[in-house]
Amino acid sequence: MAISELPNSRTEPDGSAVVRILSYNVRSLRDDEDALARVIRACAPDLVCVQEAPRFFRWRKHAARLAAKSDLVVLGGGATAAGPLLLCSLRATVEHTEDVLLPLTPGLHRRGLATAVVRLGGARLGVISCHLSLSERERYAQAGLVLDRVATLGTPYAIVAGDLNERPGGPAWTRLTKELQDGHATAPWGTTPTFPAPAPDRRIDAVLATPGVEFLACGVPTGLDRADLHTATDHLPVLAVVRVPAC
Repeated sequence: MAISELPNSRTEPDGSAVVRILSYNVRSLRDDEDALARVIRACAPDLVCVQEAPRFFRWRKHAARLAAKSDLVVLGGGATAAGPLLLCSLRATVEHTEDVLLPLTPGLHRRGLATAVVRLGGARLGVISCHLSLSERERYAQAGLVLDRVATLGTPYAIVAGDLNERPGGPAWTRLTKELQDGHATAPWGTTPTFPAPAPDRRIDAVLATPGVEFLACGVPTGLDRADLHTATDHLPVLAVVRVPAC
């Protein structure tokens, strides 16, 4: 099934929402930003969970430019979340945003979470963009902190998306999926490996969800311009289409 055959974003008669969610590591916009924006636009997402957003000089300007090129707006995150960023379409009504810094391990990069609560149609949804550590021990601890944050969002349903820096079956991945659904394992679509973009051989990026969220499709999009995918950044995007019940 090509990307053009996926269900479109919509609100169902019962108030439930069909939502497109994209997770994408953009490598601090060091590559072809126009190609990156074309990939994002082609996926037509309602929500984008970005990792490795710019964190230094004029980072807000860079985030706003990427959002504008992608026909989206900045929802939250960026340098204040140590890299994770949230973008959204105008379909989303924002209730709350919060950037969370995770404990710093000396000698390792600071990590954080970009979080938000949004309404789409009659659905209320928590969203977390994350980028876990390269250290296995720290990554496992951060997975627990992500689950703690899901519990404090105060929403009946939540999405966690990001670069987990680990393959399925690893300790952090297993910790997360004991409580959250793995979208690609639940409703496989597209292709599987996400890194490195020119010749992907491992799946380290994911879209996860709490029970009750129905995955309709999830995977690396097919049918997009391969040159754009290879020059946009060093990861491939993960696109999920979900149905979120009204609440």
